Amino acid sequence: MTSVHGSLVDIPTPDGTADAYLAHPDDGAPHPAVLFYMDGFGLRPHLKSMADRLAAVGYTVLVPNVFYRYSPAPVVDLPDFINPAERPEIIQALRPAAEALTPEAAMRDAAVYLDWLSASALTTDGPAGVTGYCMGAGLALRTVGTYPDRIAAAAGFHGAYLATEAPNSPHLLAEHITAEVYFGHADQDSTNPAEQIDRLEKALTEAGVRHRTETYEGAHHGFTQADTAMYGAEATERHWEALLDLLNRTFQ
Repeated sequence: MTSVHGSLVDIPTPDGTADAYLAHPDDGAPHPAVLFYMDGFGLRPHLKSMADRLAAVGYTVLVPNVFYRYSPAPVVDLPDFINPAERPEIIQALRPAAEALTPEAAMRDAAVYLDWLSASALTTDGPAGVTGYCMGAGLALRTVGTYPDRIAAAAGFHGAYLATEAPNSPHLLAEHITAEVYFGHADQDSTNPAEQIDRLEKALTEAGVRHRTETYEGAHHGFTQADTAMYGAEATERHWEALLDLLNRTFQ
């Protein structure tokens, strides 16, 4: 692994300025771009460390604060470790920011993030990769379905509400996807029950999308987030293996 440079960047959007974290190999060379969508707790040290890990194996990684319309990160004060007792109060405090992020607004932002990465001297030419966590998995699915010519590989982990019966559910974009995709589901996840996992799998299969979906036994919603009580070390390492396999086969 190479040394990594991480910095905070501001990205102008039609709706304001998105603050973001950028991580890339500290060699001055261009590398494949990865758009990294945060979970609901937002841009914080743990997500930066995840971006650094991706950058260390040869990627330029952008982690935007998708709640920027509501507040720069951190949107709410977060403890160093989020335990179950604090979790409901934190989620309630974040709810207004999440509700302000409509699918339409999120996809306007996605175009800006992809444009910013494409224009950077730190990225190689061509489509980007995208990965997302919890709510970010849904954003990754929307992005690859909305901008199919701009994404070559997409992944999502412990995603929430990926295939609901809502008329704007992200799985309904499957017919537009041209990238290879991977989803790692948690089997202990009320936000992504078995019927939604099956609905997503059916949509991807019927659309002819190159994909793999797996359900991680014993894993909880949020299993990759080491600063929360939902963390699972074994599931997290399995996620890294799957994500890097997808990205490395696509870009390297």
